[in-house]
Amino acid sequence: MMAALHLSLLLCAASSSIASAFVEPSSTLSVAASSVAASSARNSAHQFTASPSCSWRVESQRRNQIVGRSNCPQLRMVDDDDENNPLSRGINSVSWLPSVYDPSPSRSVFDSSMSGGGEDDEETSETLPLFPLGGIVYTPNSEHILNIFEPRYRQMYNDILMNGSKRFVVSMCHPNEEGRFAQVGVLFSLEELKEVSEMTADRVKYICNHRVTGRVKLQKVLNPEAWESRDTYLKVKGTIIDDTGYYDEKDNDNDDDEKMDESIPKQMVAELKKAAAADAVEKSPEELALSQSFSDLVELQHDLTEDVRFTRASVKSFGVADGTDIDPNLWTSIRLWQSYAEQRLVARQNEMQKEFQEKLVEFLKKEMGDGDDGKEQELPSAIGFQDLSPELQNELVELQKRMTSELEPLLLEQTLSMQKILEANDHDDRVELMRYFVDAERKRLQAKKTLKSMFGGGPLAEESEPVVAAAVPKEEQPKLRAPTLPPKVHHQT
Repeated sequence: MMAALHLSLLLCAASSSIASAFVEPSSTLSVAASSVAASSARNSAHQFTASPSCSWRVESQRRNQIVGRSNCPQLRMVDDDDENNPLSRGINSVSWLPSVYDPSPSRSVFDSSMSGGGEDDEETSETLPLFPLGGIVYTPNSEHILNIFEPRYRQMYNDILMNGSKRFVVSMCHPNEEGRFAQVGVLFSLEELKEVSEMTADRVKYICNHRVTGRVKLQKVLNPEAWESRDTYLKVKGTIIDDTGYYDEKDNDNDDDEKMDESIPKQMVAELKKAAAADAVEKSPEELALSQSFSDLVELQHDLTEDVRFTRASVKSFGVADGTDIDPNLWTSIRLWQSYAEQRLVARQNEMQKEFQEKLVEFLKKEMGDGDDGKEQELPSAIGFQDLSPELQNELVELQKRMTSELEPLLLEQTLSMQKILEANDHDDRVELMRYFVDAERKRLQAKKTLKSMFGGGPLAEESEPVVAAAVPKEEQPKLRAPTLPPKVHHQT
């Protein structure tokens, strides 16, 4: 009976930001689910088996208020004296627009490395809708589903359908300043929209599928008062960077494709072209160094039998090429790295909860006893905090404190790393950043291996079945065994 249960632990709302850093979760969101929610549909050829495509429920809440109640944590990725650390300035390591509450939120001043020519930015900029989605960082050429129910965003979708643009900007929210957004966001292009108001009693208006077709450099918010009034959506002035060639493809039909046999699917032809291009591209010294660093990291993960690790096959398909007309490319590897960071956080989170989960299940079994037929009763799917024993209540509070202290910095670090890559000026800068982050993880594991060899009292453990598969064909990916978790604990604050 226990194996059939799919139960989860829900921590109280005051500390639920542990696993969803800048996004305020709904009252029914489990801790385990909240940190996975950041990984909406990834590129299908580069998914973790634990990160399936999922819908992102777009809330009308102010997503960064929870974290704003306290100071942001100290990042732990590397030593404080590392001068090359791209996140050495913490949250200020990435670029932010002024807050919408600023009395004069004029055009932001970009860092010299990002601004290029200010006048050129103004000349090529255009007005775009802004849809802030909390602390999530999206990357070019990924696909995502949004459920739309809030009135102002229903209006936004009606507008982009009516004017034919079918696109808007998504930018990350500042973790502790209300109404402040990252200077570099991404462009969501609407690919499919379903009207579902009748099926949902008008709770949800649209279910929409999108493709991220590029990045956007934001200059300013045009109607900052709308953030407070909430009577309409925000609009921004920004410059689009077409990272995927999406708009070039639309504006310039490919003559070769028109001459091809119509029986050959265009998508298949496109994939074959990308694969052939990837084999033909010569790697730069910096790209080769990144590939080698990743290969070394994978070997270390397997030596240490890390719970979350890449498959060895992922080394061969780790992309470092520029653009998206080649597959795999650097952007696919960036999404792969993002998924790895998310899964590592989930693994650590489950590890921290395990002892409490076992005690909670034991408590429930004892309280419920056997049924009239002498068989073990099925455990409830939810339990109130007040129904726990005083000992379990105290343990839950302490668990929340530990998770806040350890997991919040990890998720903040992961998010800022992705944002830093997103706002990089060019491909070479992205390669350099990726290499730094891969090297930082490799150094961490190397130190762990050294300590294990010194104090472990023997050789490293035999390698077990990989928990995570990545950058390999979906049909070859091993399946994850879902952990059995205890019921939801509703903790009122």
